[in-house]
Amino acid sequence: MNAPGRGHVLALFDFDGTITTREMLPDFVHYAVPKWRLRLGKLILMPMVIGYRLGWVSGTAIRAAIARAGFRGMTVTDYEAKAKAFARDVLPGVLRPEMMTRIAAHRASGDTVVVVSGAYDVYLKHWCAEHGLDLIASTLEVRDGRLTGRYVGAQNVLAEKARHVCERFDFSAYAEIHAHGDTPEDQHLLALATRKFYRGVEVA
Repeated sequence: MNAPGRGHVLALFDFDGTITTREMLPDFVHYAVPKWRLRLGKLILMPMVIGYRLGWVSGTAIRAAIARAGFRGMTVTDYEAKAKAFARDVLPGVLRPEMMTRIAAHRASGDTVVVVSGAYDVYLKHWCAEHGLDLIASTLEVRDGRLTGRYVGAQNVLAEKARHVCERFDFSAYAEIHAHGDTPEDQHLLALATRKFYRGVEVA
């Protein structure tokens, strides 16, 4: 477990919609997946997408289907290259200035700042390294140099976010735990905190 000196804050930030202005998984899929495969994937996934919009298909299920349709068979070299370019060229344009200011204030105070996201670690790791942040995210499986289209373990969403944070950090080493989220899916992460922020506003 990570454990800094007592007195600092552990600041947990969801990424999509909290640090950014919108959900970025669709953007990364369109950026990284070849156009022919996007067209085929849209046809294959259309029934699931409709079900998701109607509330009949879970976000976890649709994300798993997107990973299979979009990334199965892609070389890890291509995947890593696209992710690095995405972090460099796309993510800077979708950041919320007020959240970046909060992150900078935490870092200036010596706090531990962690991005806790269901998104792919392949691009978030570059962005977090640039900003000096820890990362807990979802990982796609690689075998023999190619993606299988499956996740390594469970997606880092819902209760998995809280579980992974609890595994990595010793809460007793911190003066306070702050958590930031923007959707009901972040409720488990917010439940860990002594100070909770939902869509930028502190809540009870």
